[in-house]
Amino acid sequence: MENLELKKLFGASYFGKKVLVTGHCGFKGSWLSLWLNELGANILGYSQINKYQDSMLDQMNLDIKQVDGDILDYKLLRETISDWSPDIIFHLAAQPLVGASYEDPLGTFRTNIMGSLNVYDIAKDCPNTKAIVSVTTDKVYDNKEHIWGYRESDPLGGKDPYSGSKAAMEVVTASYKYSFLNLEEYKKRHNILLATARAGNVIGGGDWSENRIIPDIMKSTKQGSKTHIRKPEAIRPWQHVLEPLSGYLTLGQHLLAGNKKASTPFNFGPRYHDQHSVKDILSIVKKNWREVEYTFDQTKSDFKESYNLKLDSLLSKELLDWEPVWDIEQTIFHTVEWYKQFIENNKSIEKQQLNEYVLDARKKNMKWTQ
Repeated sequence: MENLELKKLFGASYFGKKVLVTGHCGFKGSWLSLWLNELGANILGYSQINKYQDSMLDQMNLDIKQVDGDILDYKLLRETISDWSPDIIFHLAAQPLVGASYEDPLGTFRTNIMGSLNVYDIAKDCPNTKAIVSVTTDKVYDNKEHIWGYRESDPLGGKDPYSGSKAAMEVVTASYKYSFLNLEEYKKRHNILLATARAGNVIGGGDWSENRIIPDIMKSTKQGSKTHIRKPEAIRPWQHVLEPLSGYLTLGQHLLAGNKKASTPFNFGPRYHDQHSVKDILSIVKKNWREVEYTFDQTKSDFKESYNLKLDSLLSKELLDWEPVWDIEQTIFHTVEWYKQFIENNKSIEKQQLNEYVLDARKKNMKWTQ
């Protein structure tokens, strides 16, 4: 696919724009940096680069500027944002793992709450910044194990440090927005629209994190061993990483265009019938790669996890005209194919998969492709 065609996506909102991506070295951040690069954006990534050695971003060789910094380093972050003067900020920097949040709860709360406040507080003084998309998670909801999907208006909560920190991030974001980036004062006292984005369980190539089902499976397969799977009946809103990213980019497009209705939390998840159990996911993975071996581990986990978590993304459909592109079969196929090519052929195919995703989105007449 020609780059010129990609640059026209999302109404060409990102072509020539200065974009700051915090957490650009992480799983989602790497894919987002790739997509923004293809959209013709000028990108500055801010992350603890040394923490993500051998990340997918290293293999991409993207022409982007990078700053090696901690999101809690207010001085360096202020210098970075002030000097770069971005049109839009995608804030992804976080401590993203449930297991790690039990090992370092204070660090998790500091990073996910104070790191976000640092971004907002600095950006509000940057005259060129018009939009902030702040990424949280589907786990911000007070999970009662309902069989229906959670909506953006449902109560927030969190029974583990990670979920609690992200729910708290949503609360402080709303408070900060009301106090300093109030919609009634937009274009009068400030020029920034801020929104949060809550995505489901994201999978895809290039994720090597600990205690995540797909990375664990792929690392075990590479080593020729079996993966020990906990809670096979747990249901999650699984989706390919490109799905929420198309949502974030769509949301950013609306914020850059000054759509005040978009300055609110949004869920970005799969269609309701595509929310499956761990056991279902494993079956589809096995169908796509016979070498994958796993067993079910009945050992009690050291940390608590919910069994049933579903998202309702109707608001994203109604206000942003956003919908997912790939079903669960396509999602697993593309995820497994990335790892197969990487493990067996030392080949990284993320650009190819981005093009395939865009082509499939065009076939379905997704608004952001027009």
